[in-house]
Amino acid sequence: MFRPYRLIVLVAVYLFITYVLPLPEGVDPQGWRITGIFFATIAGLMIQPLPGSQVVLLGVTMLVLVGHVPMERALTGYSTTSVWMVLAVMLMSRALRDSGAARRIALCFIRAIGKTSLGLGYALHLTDLTLATGVPSITARSASIVFPIARSISSLYDSNPGKTAPRLGTFLMTCMYQTSVVTSAMFFYSSAANILLGELAFEFTGLRITWTSWFIAGIVPGLLSSLAVPYLVFRVLPPEIRHIPSAPEFAQMELDKLGPVRGREAIVLSVFVFLVVFWVASSFTDWLSPGLVAFMGLVALFVTQALTWNAVLSERSAWDVFVWYGGLLTMGGLLNASGSTTAFANWVGLWFIGVPWPVVLIVTLMIYFYAHYFFASTTVHALALYGPFIVLLVNVGAPAPLVVYSLLFINNLQAGLTHYGTTTSPVIFVEGYVSLRDWWCTGFYASVLNLVIWIAVGGVWWRVLGLW
Repeated sequence: MFRPYRLIVLVAVYLFITYVLPLPEGVDPQGWRITGIFFATIAGLMIQPLPGSQVVLLGVTMLVLVGHVPMERALTGYSTTSVWMVLAVMLMSRALRDSGAARRIALCFIRAIGKTSLGLGYALHLTDLTLATGVPSITARSASIVFPIARSISSLYDSNPGKTAPRLGTFLMTCMYQTSVVTSAMFFYSSAANILLGELAFEFTGLRITWTSWFIAGIVPGLLSSLAVPYLVFRVLPPEIRHIPSAPEFAQMELDKLGPVRGREAIVLSVFVFLVVFWVASSFTDWLSPGLVAFMGLVALFVTQALTWNAVLSERSAWDVFVWYGGLLTMGGLLNASGSTTAFANWVGLWFIGVPWPVVLIVTLMIYFYAHYFFASTTVHALALYGPFIVLLVNVGAPAPLVVYSLLFINNLQAGLTHYGTTTSPVIFVEGYVSLRDWWCTGFYASVLNLVIWIAVGGVWWRVLGLW
């Protein structure tokens, strides 16, 4: 929806930063204009005077017109490997859904461990966890695949939105969402935002993140959260129905309808396994890049007709991500080059003179995490704070790898706080299974648990790995 009056806010943000705030030392006028355009774009992604991709294109245009950035430089984000890789993988996830392969994975887990409500919660999480190895969209996984299955099982037990929701639906919906943010934190390619921030981490610190390095760093705290969060939700929002013996029967019945794995579904599953294996291999070779692996998988689907070009053209979310991802990647690089993030870090760093860096790190991570109450997107949140916080923490002496991974993991976990924390949460919340109070309370309890696991236990694990 077009809201022209909100464009005035973007102009005001730009004018305030550029002409009211004093020019920091070490930043030239052009760099300060670029900073104003960047934060005006962030404001646009928050208040949405136009759809997000259009806001980003507006920002890219202003970089050229007002920031005096050459057109070729303003479009460099669209030529990076990671942008095309995200597009390719999101298109492949369409084949995973359309072929029935994703639904089969979920039904297999439900058949195996879905005899109790808690077991069903774990089954839904394991489905999300499996898909997250190569599907870079929490919405595609949770909202499009896992959520409909959870809703169907809830209906089987007459647990529908409203008075009967506490029978089973409230627990399943809350558990599914709270574990989906853990899943996103465990895998590099589980989210387009993760890949974007991986690129920005290289811009700011020179640290190259791979599928394998992310997986190893996140495996211990991720597994602990995977075990602990469903049980926490089970205790906070206990379902009235504890035993659901018909859930495995439902899963078996649905699997019977799908029949044996063959044809298109077999091809898609084979390509999915190929992607994960070769992404791991790409971490240890120079010639086999993650982007090349993604394109090989996409081409395989095209050649076998497991994915058609018409399906590709209709996958609007993938093209939408492509547009905003490329533009924001350009803006992040220009913001770093402008010197604004360094100036911010030096200014805030004056507050922590003499304070040990571990204390500064913990305080900063807490601020970063709970600041998400004011954001409706993990991507927008990260673009506003990720770079400046990295520079700040590195400047006070915190090891760069520890800083980068801590912020990357937390950037996913914070989405569980509210019913607008990421694109999936409104889809689930509007169904009416979970009240606003239950959602926010459970989100806060889960946030405390996740912070303890990922900062305390994770910190020890990262010490073992030599990240600090």
